[in-house]
Amino acid sequence: MTEHDTITPTHDAADARHAERRRFLQLAGGASIAAGGLALLSACGGNDDNDPDPTPTPTPTPTPTSTSTSNADRGTVNFALQMEYLQAQYFSYALTGAGVPADLLTGTGAAGAVTGGAAVSFSDAFLAACSREIAAEAQRRIAYLRGIVTVEAVAQPAIDISATPFSTALGETFNPYANQGNFLLGAFFLQDVIVTAYKGLQPFINIGTTRTGFFGLLGAQSYHAGLIRTAIYADADLRARATRFSDARDALDGASDQDQGVVVNGAANISPADANGVTFSRATTTALNVLYVNKASVSAGGFFPAGLNGDLKTSAAS
Repeated sequence: MTEHDTITPTHDAADARHAERRRFLQLAGGASIAAGGLALLSACGGNDDNDPDPTPTPTPTPTPTSTSTSNADRGTVNFALQMEYLQAQYFSYALTGAGVPADLLTGTGAAGAVTGGAAVSFSDAFLAACSREIAAEAQRRIAYLRGIVTVEAVAQPAIDISATPFSTALGETFNPYANQGNFLLGAFFLQDVIVTAYKGLQPFINIGTTRTGFFGLLGAQSYHAGLIRTAIYADADLRARATRFSDARDALDGASDQDQGVVVNGAANISPADANGVTFSRATTTALNVLYVNKASVSAGGFFPAGLNGDLKTSAAS
């Protein structure tokens, strides 16, 4: 959606959600196996008034009251976990020049390395501090989600956060680590996909405590996305460039309009939403269209060059 487009509701949203739920349950194994109690996922913790430590340190992994989950919940948690791997690596490299600690990345499936990533020279101390907070909280969420599925947590797959997937999506050369502004635009490209994917996952969670926790995770991710969009809107050059990033996402995720830049109809658009003020959702399939940088039904590419681990790893054909 360009900055001149009018926000309109999606009329086929309900039918799309029903179809996605059927597909999701087929992939994730159907109904619950056991609805054992889980430790309640909390909303991600905030920081105090002091700048966070430059090196993000995750909080200890909580111990669930039971390792029993439904197939759908397990698939949902592992999909979300891999979104967190991607976000955490992008922010960790930009803030520290190094990746997430290896002990947070093990698990089932094919383990992969990170391609790309570099320290960014921040010109604004406030944005650097906020980015350190996001980096630290992303690692905490990794630890927390791994604690939910314990031995069934998937390993980090191969992740490419180099200039290549960004440039392919945009159709132009783009280095997200060249400067603070480029970093924010790269974060904007990824963060909005993660928020819409988290919202799209909510209906597929069977166990109440997991569902409650996912609302908290969605809230934390939305705070981060809002901060990034605000920082971009505050800079006239970045504000104009952001439309190109939104359009690139929207071109990949199918015919429906599920994306907006930071300006719509000449006004600020910090929280992208439909005519009812409700933020957009993406199915796992359409989120992966953007992250695989491919409009076809594929199982690898872009930011995940070898695909995801687990059952939910195929994009949609648009």
